[in-house]
Amino acid sequence: MFIDREDAGKRLARALINYKNKDVMVLAIPRGGVEVAYEVAKFLNADLDLIVSRKLPLPYNREAGFGAIAEDGSTFIFKDAYSWLDEDDIERIKKEQKEEIKRRIKILREGRPLSEIKDRTVILIDDGLAMGSTMRAAINLCRGKKAKKIIVAVPVSGRDVANEIRGIVDELIVLEMPVFFQAVAQVYANWHDVTDSEVLEIFKKFKKESRN
Repeated sequence: MFIDREDAGKRLARALINYKNKDVMVLAIPRGGVEVAYEVAKFLNADLDLIVSRKLPLPYNREAGFGAIAEDGSTFIFKDAYSWLDEDDIERIKKEQKEEIKRRIKILREGRPLSEIKDRTVILIDDGLAMGSTMRAAINLCRGKKAKKIIVAVPVSGRDVANEIRGIVDELIVLEMPVFFQAVAQVYANWHDVTDSEVLEIFKKFKKESRN
């Protein structure tokens, strides 16, 4: 459905045209959401920053998660998690991910705090929603920081997750909701895991273009 994240970002940007030149803040969830968010922010003439939210992985299956935690400690945990894991395991995994969040802030945001979002319209972007836990933790952060309006915009999502997210934000934009949806990568012809250096290069490029 999409050539790559650049293609998805350009198409998502057009779906958000009502926010062009409206002084919105685009927040990218790293690392996959950064290239998508770059295309959106560039098209909308918006501010761009990186919001760090991490999946809380199951100890016996690191690809699956029982929730997520954002950089300010805002947490989303699936209601069944406490029947899957004991509280000590949950707290240990949260602590591990807090350390990774610190690392990402230090490297990807060069240690600076998240941009001020109080009373601003924010657009949260990732390259897709699978379980949606990292996005929900990011939403909780934005709500805690008193964002005026919270919009979630993604190229792809499962239908059930999209319906759940729609119920907790002001607006949801999803370009594709495949009938048989198993993984975000399935809708991208070219897919790779984004590196820290790629994220830094994208933000460097955005800053340079914003000054011109």
